[in-house]
Amino acid sequence: MKYLLTLLLIFANALKSEIFNSNSIVQPEVGQDGMVVSQHYLATDVGYSILKSGGNAYDASIAVAFALAVVLPRAGNIGGGGFMVMYDKKSDETFSIDYREKAPEFATKDMFLNDDGSVNTKRATQGILSIGVPGTVYGMWEVHQKFGSLPWEDLIKPAINLAEKGFKISPFMADVLNDQYEKLSNFKNFKRIFYSNYPVKIHQELKQPNLARTLKKISQNGAKGFYEGEVANLIAQYMNSNKGLISSSDLKNYRPVWRKPITGNYHEFKIVTMAPPSSGGIHIIQMLNILEKYNLSELGHNSPKYSALLSEVMKYAYADRSKYLGDPDFFKVPVKTLISKEYAEEINKKIQIGKITPANKILPGEAIQKESMDTTHFSIADKFGNLVGNTYTINSTYGSGIIIDGTGILMNNEMDDFVSAPGIPNQFGLLGGEANKIEPYKRPLSSMTPTLIFKNNQPILATGSPGGSYIITAVLQFLLNTLNFKMEISDATVVPRLHHQWKPDVLMLEHGFDVNHAQTIKSLGQPIYFTDPRTSLESIELKNNFFYGFGDTRRPDSKAKGL
Repeated sequence: MKYLLTLLLIFANALKSEIFNSNSIVQPEVGQDGMVVSQHYLATDVGYSILKSGGNAYDASIAVAFALAVVLPRAGNIGGGGFMVMYDKKSDETFSIDYREKAPEFATKDMFLNDDGSVNTKRATQGILSIGVPGTVYGMWEVHQKFGSLPWEDLIKPAINLAEKGFKISPFMADVLNDQYEKLSNFKNFKRIFYSNYPVKIHQELKQPNLARTLKKISQNGAKGFYEGEVANLIAQYMNSNKGLISSSDLKNYRPVWRKPITGNYHEFKIVTMAPPSSGGIHIIQMLNILEKYNLSELGHNSPKYSALLSEVMKYAYADRSKYLGDPDFFKVPVKTLISKEYAEEINKKIQIGKITPANKILPGEAIQKESMDTTHFSIADKFGNLVGNTYTINSTYGSGIIIDGTGILMNNEMDDFVSAPGIPNQFGLLGGEANKIEPYKRPLSSMTPTLIFKNNQPILATGSPGGSYIITAVLQFLLNTLNFKMEISDATVVPRLHHQWKPDVLMLEHGFDVNHAQTIKSLGQPIYFTDPRTSLESIELKNNFFYGFGDTRRPDSKAKGL
C-alpha cells in the first residue's frame, strides 16, 4: 500500500511538472483552448466569452479593445490609437496594423511654441490642441474585415452593456481618479461623468450612457459610425466651437495602415514586432542584436555587471531613437541598418563589461546616413492557432481630459508625442529631432512594442506593455528573462526591472531591486534612482500544448483567463 501511494505521488508530481514549473515563485494562468490577458478583469472576461462562443483571437481582440474603452478609460479608448501585431495560422503569416493617431490638416510644427520659442507644455499635453485624429475604431474595423469571424455588432455589444448598465469602480481606478482630481476636474464633461461623487469611492457604480449611444452607432455602422455621420459631426462641432483643429474632413479621410512587421533573429528565436512609427520594435531587435554576443546567464540576472551592460545598451538605442525614428510615410527611417547585426557589432566595440559610458559621450550612430504610462496592452491566443498582441493609448492618464459633448468619447493628447521643438523633451523626458516634427496627417512616434516570438517557425510568446518610454526596456527584459534565463512568464514579469533612456543620464531601478547591487552600479559612475513601477506586461506563452497567461501584478486590475 505504501509503495502504491509513493508511485501515485510520483505520478502526480510528474503530471504536475508537465503543466507547472515547480521552481516558479508565481504561477501563470493555464488554458487548453485559448487565453486572454488584459489590464482589466472585466475586459478579460469579455474576451474569454468571445472565445468561448466560438470566436477567434481577432474577434476577442476587437471586443476587448472596445470593453477597455469603457472600463479602463485612463488608457483603453476609442478616442486614441495604437498598433496590433498578429500571427494568422491559416495563412501561416504575420501581420501588423498601424492605427496610430494622425495630426490634423491644420497642425503646424510650431503650434506649441510660445513667442520666445519655448514650448508651452500645458498646451501640448492638455486641452483641445493636444488631440490627434483617433484611429482605434478604424483599426478594429479593418482587423474585423480581414480576419473577423463573428458579426461586428456581437463584438461591440459587451462594451455597450458595460457602458449602459455600468460597472463597479475598482480600488485601483478609484485611487487614480482621486489622484488626478486637481487636473481633470477642470474639464466639465469629465467632472460630470467621473466626479459626480468626490472623492470617488471603491465599488461606486459608473454608468456612461453617452458612450453607450456612441458605441451603438459604431455597432450599427462600423467605422462610418465614428468617422462620418452624427458622431463625427459632434466631434467636428466641438472642435470648431473650442478652437480645435480636427475637422470633418480629418475624420472622414482617416485610414489605418497595414504595415509589414519587422523581424529579427536572437539565437534560435525569431522576433516579430511593430515597424515605425513605433520605435519599440526596431530598438528591441537592435538591443537583442547587441546582447547576443554575451553570456548573460553567466553574468547573473540583475547582477551589477548585467544591469550595467543593459544600461549601456539602452543608452545607445535611445540615442538613435532621438534622431532616426519617425513616421516612415514622412521620413526615411534607416530600419535595415538599425536592426542589422553589423551595426550591433559597431556598438559592441564601444561597450566594456563593468564600465559606464556617460550619456553625453554617446551620440546617435554615425554609421547611419513620448507617450504615456497609461497606454495599455492585451495578448490573446485562440484554439485555431492565431495569436494577437495589441497596444493602444490615449497618451497621458485620461488623455487630454476632454470628453466630446453628447458622445462620451474621451480624447487623446497624442500631439505631445511629436517633437514640439528639437532638443526639448516631451512630458516623458524623450528627446526627438526633425524626423518626428509636427506635420499635417503625420503619425507621432511611439514606444509601443507589441511583440511575438517564434521558435522553429511556431509562435511561443506574445507580450507588450504600457509605460511610455519604459515600454521598450520592459519588453526587452521580459524577453531576456524568458529566452535567456528560462523563467516562467509569471516570474519573468514580476521580477524588478530597470530603465535607461540615454537622457537624462539616470538608471531607473524599480523598488525591490537589490540595494547592494544598486550601490555597486553607482560606484561604477552610473547615477541611479529608485522608482515606482511604470509598466505592466500582459503576456501569453504557448508550450506543452497549453496556453500560459499572466497579467502583471504591477497593475492590480490585470487578469489572465484561459479556456
